[in-house]
Amino acid sequence: QVQLVESGGGLVQAGRSLTLSCAASGRTFDTSNMAWFRQAPGKEREFVALITWTGGITGYADSVKGRFTISRDNAKNTVYLQMNSLKPEDTAVYYCNTNPPGAIWGRGTQVTVSS
Repeated sequence: QVQLVESGGGLVQAGRSLTLSCAASGRTFDTSNMAWFRQAPGKEREFVALITWTGGITGYADSVKGRFTISRDNAKNTVYLQMNSLKPEDTAVYYCNTNPPGAIWGRGTQVTVSS
């Protein structure tokens, strides 16, 4: 089982950038497909981006395609989400998990984008 700790969130103005990190522990991280999800106030958690265990394949929600980039460093057991050209609608708590997601989630990291 993979344990997850997200970090890197904050308050930024629209158009700026942030990079989120997800530190994972557990024997199976380097063979696990990983993903980022987000949950905005009053909304359900939604998929943002995924990356295969080799890092060779990535995928994105239409709402972030071309602005966000997911990557991973298996030597550091870390998954990243580079977020550029942020919009107010990107405001949410961001979570990482395996893909498909496991039952246990981290605490997430808050991203707030002001207009």
